[in-house]
Amino acid sequence: MQDQHSPEACKARQGHHGHGHGRGPSSFWMHDPKEVFDQLALKPGDWVLDLGAGPGDYSLMAAELVGPTGMVLALDKWETGFRELTRKATDLGLAQLKPILTDITRKLPIKDGCIDLCLISTVLHIFPKPKFELKMFEEIKRVLKPKGRLAVIECKKEDQPWGPPKHMRISPDEMIQGLAPYGYVKCAYKDLGKTYLIQFEIA
Repeated sequence: MQDQHSPEACKARQGHHGHGHGRGPSSFWMHDPKEVFDQLALKPGDWVLDLGAGPGDYSLMAAELVGPTGMVLALDKWETGFRELTRKATDLGLAQLKPILTDITRKLPIKDGCIDLCLISTVLHIFPKPKFELKMFEEIKRVLKPKGRLAVIECKKEDQPWGPPKHMRISPDEMIQGLAPYGYVKCAYKDLGKTYLIQFEIA
């Protein structure tokens, strides 16, 4: 049985596009997905990078929104999730969704300046401190377009009987302070109930 305080326990059940309703490493249904994507405001032709994509719930919805002229790169080192997402993308005819099996803490296998939006959903709390010294944040800067955005979803920093313990959680203020040295500046914030969505641009 899954430990209620494990990092994976912050992730909720799946369901979008017939993914099933079992427990899985996705936060997709912890909040209203439509509310999330209304905030992300993706357009046809956008390029999206989903870091720590897990089973790919966010990637699948993003792929529909960006359409055949866009691209969604879904990165994770979880082999089972990679195989399942590859199968789902094929079954749904989403040629614009490309799962990539890789360690997101290393150099990203993506060219410079091609990404409109990078999404990291309930992933950062998993990493040990110091969380904001990861190579990832410089790499995201490298691959973002000049007007590109970084969007982060995290569990609120409060004591709860579900999800990671409070000391693992990251508050919005901690996120802002941690990313500031890299040149990230907050451009939007949305309270999602159990979680929050914060977006950044490069100064």
